[in-house]
Amino acid sequence: MTKTSCSLLILLAFVVFSHVNGQHKFPNGAPISDWFETVVPTAIESLGQKYSIIDFDVIQDSTIIQTAKIQRAIDKAYESGGGVVVIPRGVFLSGSLFFKPKTHLHLEEGAVLKGSDDIADFALAETRMEGQTLTYFLALVNADQVDGFTISGKGTLDGNGIRYWKSFWLRRQFNPNCTNMDEMRPRLLYVSNSKDVQISGIRLVNSPFWTSHYYKCENLKLIGLHITAPKAPVKAPSSDAIDLDVCHQVLIKDCYMSVNDDAIALKGGKGPQSNLDPNNGPNYNVIIENCFFGFCHSALTCGSESVHSYNIIFRNNTLDQAQKLLQLKMRPDTPQEYENILIENIKGNVQSMLYIKPWTQFFDLKGENQIKMSYAKNMVLRNIDLDCAIVFDVLNSQQYVLSNFTFENMNIRASKDPVIHQEYIQDFTLKNVTVNRKKL
Repeated sequence: MTKTSCSLLILLAFVVFSHVNGQHKFPNGAPISDWFETVVPTAIESLGQKYSIIDFDVIQDSTIIQTAKIQRAIDKAYESGGGVVVIPRGVFLSGSLFFKPKTHLHLEEGAVLKGSDDIADFALAETRMEGQTLTYFLALVNADQVDGFTISGKGTLDGNGIRYWKSFWLRRQFNPNCTNMDEMRPRLLYVSNSKDVQISGIRLVNSPFWTSHYYKCENLKLIGLHITAPKAPVKAPSSDAIDLDVCHQVLIKDCYMSVNDDAIALKGGKGPQSNLDPNNGPNYNVIIENCFFGFCHSALTCGSESVHSYNIIFRNNTLDQAQKLLQLKMRPDTPQEYENILIENIKGNVQSMLYIKPWTQFFDLKGENQIKMSYAKNMVLRNIDLDCAIVFDVLNSQQYVLSNFTFENMNIRASKDPVIHQEYIQDFTLKNVTVNRKKL
């Protein structure tokens, strides 16, 4: 064996040893657990008895609301000690459904669980919405305090949103100051206060409001999902694909997302005293990998209702027609901290690579005189190969402090604005960055 071959073997052994022994770390140095390395397909055979909704007098008719009958199947599974509620091939129309401990949802290939387009079919109760705990409309599928909850299969959750979208835009035309919540709309999927949750394989389409919303969830895996809502001919307003709200230990992997708002948004609370409210909190230890992003307002967004987000890894993803890669929404009424975020191994095209500006839509200082300072620090963007219009879409503002940013190993083609304003950020490092064939 040559000396060179021996050196290569030693190097390879070191790499393997480092991987096996958990040397991969989050941006703040905390180890990444093996939980993130393992994805086990949902085996519905191991989750208890199957309860097909057909056995509960549900008929295959896409025009009849059958909420009560479908709920009866869920309740029967719960009362029997747990099981899997199965939606067979066909289209089934429903309002709010509530899953309970040890119950699961499986959508067979060709199955469509479709939301009613009448808001009266959705429950009005205390829930979480836009960084607040308040009374609002619940989702089509709801699971609260359901540890181990799974949704699996090759079927579809369809929000049936077009009537809601048209109504929203008409209301906005009548009253330009109406908020997102003024027009009554349900979400498609809401999971809260739950651990060890896996949503996999299904399609989530045409949500009237946020598509999937996770609040105070721990050990959450979103695997192989296909999430869409249109930008034309009728825009689907505020149809975020995935909203993480006070969640940690989250893996988002092998998903396709294309919606008329942010693809992945990190939430957590808003308002001058939001950091003191026990209903609010941080998102942390989140990995988003091997995903494809079509049109969306931003692939990854911190805000607009976020108190603290950290240890976020966004890697090995492809973007096509996304408006922004990374967006930081900086609210003047909320003390925010975004830190230890790693964006790496990204390719494709966007309008803006990095977007940081003061948030101006619907904020409320609640009588306080001074805006709340926000901070974004320890951000690394590396191994980036992008076509974009604007590289550095950032406003210099007294409202926030930006520090310790690193751009590394970038090859960017910028059609409109190639300038990177290093003076906007304290301790800004550029390493091997090329914009329009010019090395910076």
